[in-house]
Amino acid sequence: MAEALSERLLGPGKALDATTLSYLTYLAGQSVESIRTTEPQQLSQASNSLLLSVQSLSKKSHKPIVESAASHSALRQLFPLLAKRTGELTHTVPRLDLEAELFSSEFGKASENNTITERKKALRLLQNGERLVDMMELPQLLNSAVTSSPVSYSSSLDLYAHVRRLASLYPSSPLVASVLDEANSAIRRMAVDLIATLQTPNLKLAPSLRTVGWLKRIVPELVTNIQTEESLPALFLVCRLCTLIATLDALDPLKQLADEERIRDVKISQAWSGGQHTERYLKRFIEVFREHSFGIISVSKSVDASFSHADSAATDPMKPLPSVLTSFPLHLIGLLMNTLQTYLPVIKDQASRESIMTQVLYCAGSLGRLGADFGMFLSAIGMVEWVELVKRHRLLAGRLESVIGEHRTSQTTPTSLVTRNMH
Repeated sequence: MAEALSERLLGPGKALDATTLSYLTYLAGQSVESIRTTEPQQLSQASNSLLLSVQSLSKKSHKPIVESAASHSALRQLFPLLAKRTGELTHTVPRLDLEAELFSSEFGKASENNTITERKKALRLLQNGERLVDMMELPQLLNSAVTSSPVSYSSSLDLYAHVRRLASLYPSSPLVASVLDEANSAIRRMAVDLIATLQTPNLKLAPSLRTVGWLKRIVPELVTNIQTEESLPALFLVCRLCTLIATLDALDPLKQLADEERIRDVKISQAWSGGQHTERYLKRFIEVFREHSFGIISVSKSVDASFSHADSAATDPMKPLPSVLTSFPLHLIGLLMNTLQTYLPVIKDQASRESIMTQVLYCAGSLGRLGADFGMFLSAIGMVEWVELVKRHRLLAGRLESVIGEHRTSQTTPTSLVTRNMH
C-alpha cells in the first residue's frame, strides 16, 4: 500500500527514503476520516513543536553554530595549505634524518671533537667550581693566619702542608702553581717573623723551642739542600748573639766616657786616680753579659738537644760534625776578655778592681755550671788579682761548707740520741 502511494505521489521508478516510507506506511493504516480530521492537526502541532525546538536551539547555540560555520568555510583554504606543508615535510624528513646521523657521528661519545672537549671541560669546571674557589681562598686564609698571632702558626703550617700536597698531586696545574707561590710568600713572611722572635730580649725556653720547632717545619720546604740539624741551632745562636750585641751597644754612652778615660790614661804618664766611668761601664757590661750569656747557652743546649743526630750517624760512616754550640761559648768569652783587657787597666783603685773581678768570678761560675768556665783564661792573660781572688773565695766557700756541716751535725745528733734511748 505504501509503495502504491509513493508511485502515485512521486511517479514510477523513484525510491523513497526510510522516513517517508515509514510515514506512508503509517498513513495506510489509518482510516480516511482520521486522515481528513486528525492528521492535519497532528502535523500542525508537530510542525509548531519542531519550530519551537529549532528556535530554542538557535537561541542557545547560535554562537557555536556561527563559529562552526566559519571554521568549515575556512577549511576550504586550510586544506590546500596543509597539503602543501605536508609535501614539504615529506621532502624535509629524509634530509633531517641525514643531518641527525651526521651530528650523531660527529658529536658522539666515541668522537674526538674540539667542541665536545671544551664542553666537557666546562662541565668539569662547573662541577668543581666550589673546590676551585676553596683552593683560591687558601692563600688569603694562610695570610690571615700568619698575620693574626703566633697562636695560629700551627694552623698556618697545616694549611701550607695541604697546599704542598695539592702541588704534588697536580704538578701541571697553573692554578695550583700560583696558589703554591702565594703560599710560599706567606710562609717566608712567617719565617721572617719567627727569626725576629728569636731576636727578642729575654726569650724564654718554651717560646724558643716552639719557635725553632716551627722553623724546623718551614726551612726544608723553602730552602733545598739544607740540613736543619746543623743550620737551625746555628741560626738560633746568631739571633741571640745579635740580641746580646744590640743590648751591649745600648751601653755606648758609658763606653764613650770609658774610652775618654782610657785615652787620658794613655796620655798621662804618672798614675792617676780616675776610672769611675770605666768602672760603671765594666760593671754594667759584665751584668748584661752574665745574664744574656747564661740564657743563650742554657737555651741553646735545649734547642740543640731537640735535633737528634742519631739518624745521620747511622747512615754516615763518619761521625757527624760537632755542634756549633761547642765553639760558641769561646766566642762569647772572647767578647768579655777583650773588653776586660781593654778597660780594666784604666781602673787603678784596688777595691774597684776587686769588685769587678768578683763580678767576673760570679759570671765564670754561672757559665761553669753549663760547662763554659773561663777562669783559667783570666789568670793566663796576666790578671794577678784573679788568682788571689779565687783563693779567697775558695777559702770562704770552704769555711761556709764547714759551718753548714757542723750545723747539720748539731741538728741530727739529738735525734740519734733519742732514737738510741728508745731502743
